[in-house]
Amino acid sequence: MEIIGGGLLEIRINRSDVGKRVSVRAVTDPGTPGGKFTDTVGVLTSWTDGVLLITRRDGTAVRIPESRLVAGKIVPAAPARRRGPATSFDELARVTARGWQPVESEPLGDWELRAADGFTRRANSVLALGSPGMPLDEALSRVREWYAERGLPPFVQTSTGAEGTHELLCAELESRGWLPETYAQVRIGGLAPVGDIDADVARVRLSRTCDEAWLSRYQRFGEGSPAVLKVLHNGPSVWFASVPAGSGAPAAIGRCVVDGRWAGFMAVEVDPAYRRQGLATAVMTALARRALDEGASAAWLQVEAGNSGAQAMYDAMGFAVHHHYHYHRPAEPS
Repeated sequence: MEIIGGGLLEIRINRSDVGKRVSVRAVTDPGTPGGKFTDTVGVLTSWTDGVLLITRRDGTAVRIPESRLVAGKIVPAAPARRRGPATSFDELARVTARGWQPVESEPLGDWELRAADGFTRRANSVLALGSPGMPLDEALSRVREWYAERGLPPFVQTSTGAEGTHELLCAELESRGWLPETYAQVRIGGLAPVGDIDADVARVRLSRTCDEAWLSRYQRFGEGSPAVLKVLHNGPSVWFASVPAGSGAPAAIGRCVVDGRWAGFMAVEVDPAYRRQGLATAVMTALARRALDEGASAAWLQVEAGNSGAQAMYDAMGFAVHHHYHYHRPAEPS
């Protein structure tokens, strides 16, 4: 926070700066001698009725009464990544969407309504890139109708934390009672470092299809439906990996989708009895080497914000957070 002459803090933002990235300092306990302060950095998503709403990079919203504001300024967009592939949010959002495709889709302006018999929220949510081509209330009404016709709850996938993400849309949705249910990360990194890891890839089998053994290890399969196999097998260039473990379910599995320069890693799972043996790393390394053979050079993956074990592994592989994503759903049915 900038301190000007005389040690005074200066407020350099106003209501016209909604939509910009800001850094603010506010008093948290006005009754404490000397004051206690907190700093918040994020997108100013609204300033109404004397309250600032700032959406942080991870999607969490902070409400600050303007009466407690002691300093504020516009800050530049998050700096370009210093490692890994350069990419825009729009490019990465479209690549990740092609890596996990729905069974059915329909355009709503630039948005895409997606459904797959309820199998994963990624394939059963609105991809909200661009404009819906109509007022937001009208678009959300259509979203509710479309998913109700299919017996599915309405979700809108949103993202925060990068240039061009959905901080303003998130605030609009939340003001209408659509609340986020998921906080997850989209990470990117160079593909060659993953392929160069000294891992026991000889144990890993690669296939263009997933068999019953692979599905028996996949936690999200359950009883399944025809949509499961359609989603898993659909993509530009799909590979499945497994580490056999006798005649039962594999000790570890993984899925990779190669799409031009990108390789996306999904469904990397290890039997609890075989953890801490490097199997997840072996699966990813084997898939990375196959993707490198197909000409890919960059990698992406998604991980839930609370999965500290997976995050530590991806940190070691060189993956860093590009942006965060969420699913907004109406708090009450219409």
